[in-house]
Amino acid sequence: MSIIIMILLLSVLVLVHEIGHLIAARSFGIKVDKFGIGLPVGPTLYEKKFGDITILVHAFLFGGYVSFPDDDKDSDIPSDSPERFINAPAYQRFVVFIAGVFANLVAAFVFVIVAAAIWGYLPSGKYTTYINKIVAPKGASVWTSGLQKNDKVETINGSKINSRYAIYLYAQNNKMNDGKVNLEFVEENYTALKAINPAFTKDEVIPKGILVKLVPKGDEPEITLEDNVLKGVAVYKNTDKNMTYDQLQLRDKIVGKSYIISDGTLTLNNLAYALSDGAKPIYMTVNRKGKDVHLKVMYPDKTGIIGILPDINEELLPTKTFSNLITQSWNYVYDQTVDILVILKQLVLGKIPAKNLHGVVLVTKLGGDIISDQGLFYGLLLTAVISLNLVIFNLLPIPALDGGQIMFLVIEKLRGKPVKEETIEKISTVFFLLLIGLMILVTFNDIWYLIAK
Repeated sequence: MSIIIMILLLSVLVLVHEIGHLIAARSFGIKVDKFGIGLPVGPTLYEKKFGDITILVHAFLFGGYVSFPDDDKDSDIPSDSPERFINAPAYQRFVVFIAGVFANLVAAFVFVIVAAAIWGYLPSGKYTTYINKIVAPKGASVWTSGLQKNDKVETINGSKINSRYAIYLYAQNNKMNDGKVNLEFVEENYTALKAINPAFTKDEVIPKGILVKLVPKGDEPEITLEDNVLKGVAVYKNTDKNMTYDQLQLRDKIVGKSYIISDGTLTLNNLAYALSDGAKPIYMTVNRKGKDVHLKVMYPDKTGIIGILPDINEELLPTKTFSNLITQSWNYVYDQTVDILVILKQLVLGKIPAKNLHGVVLVTKLGGDIISDQGLFYGLLLTAVISLNLVIFNLLPIPALDGGQIMFLVIEKLRGKPVKEETIEKISTVFFLLLIGLMILVTFNDIWYLIAK
């Protein structure tokens, strides 16, 4: 049932968008031939004419469109008719294009207000993290760090901890012996090795049987994660260098040793690499009975686990007065929009791999899970966020999207004459096919994610 509810909510967003286009066009006297729910790919499930508009429902439900006489080469509407979209003034065409995204923006705000008004709260996006229990094996560093039950986690490696997955992200990105090294740390270890083994150069192969002194293996440089990474709207880019197979073997061979006998393949450079992959420190500050306590260093294990069971709760903002309702709803929409733009920037810069792109299949499944686990209010808020995604996505200057059509209008105003319909149609067709390809990719990612999970 929760998945069905999510599908209905997503369908409402599509309808709202296309109704925005429809109302704007009809208000200017522009004729609309078809109102389609879904994309015209595959069979048509329903078709009926209401007045002078044909309503269609396609099997590929996720999408929608409004079709004008201009889209039909066999239309009996005269080419110079004011009912044709192309003959409308540029500002009217702009309003028609922008009306869909405006409708989605309004819908997002309405969804948030409805959820906040009925619930009486809105999630702040900020979380408090308390220590429930230490579950690490005896001997793990967390036991000697001074961490105690009911401590409130304030900072890790200087980052304020107020997001849901902050501790998990820090633990996973600080795995012990992860096979990656910081090149500056490698250079430090090489300099130290060279000082106590002055007879050998950096890449010189040390003859078999020669004793080589080792320096104590120190902690790797601490990692600090940016706020956007901790919030989950940016991907952490690990710039450390991968070790070779021989360096990894050497790393495990010198554990706990103060010297090593060369096997005839050893170099100081490889030793420096081997010494540079080890434990990554976690420096945690907690609040205990109103006082900040700086704990001793702790280290995640090879699987990225510290060994603590946290209680993580989101702070809720009251929306029980009209003033709070409007202000907090607006702030929520604004904050979510900023987060979406940050993610879009990551995509443009290539910082988010293609395998992490997902679409409506996964959104529907996860949305259904959210409704089932956290309630309909969170489902409404997720729908609002999806609506904001539609606003931004449709405003991108990509032909076949509203933003692309607005781009052609801008070109028309700059040139003083419209771009040829044939040119627009050819370019839009190419990008439409590319968008279909993108949808196939994200659908594959969705299915693969659900199977792998």
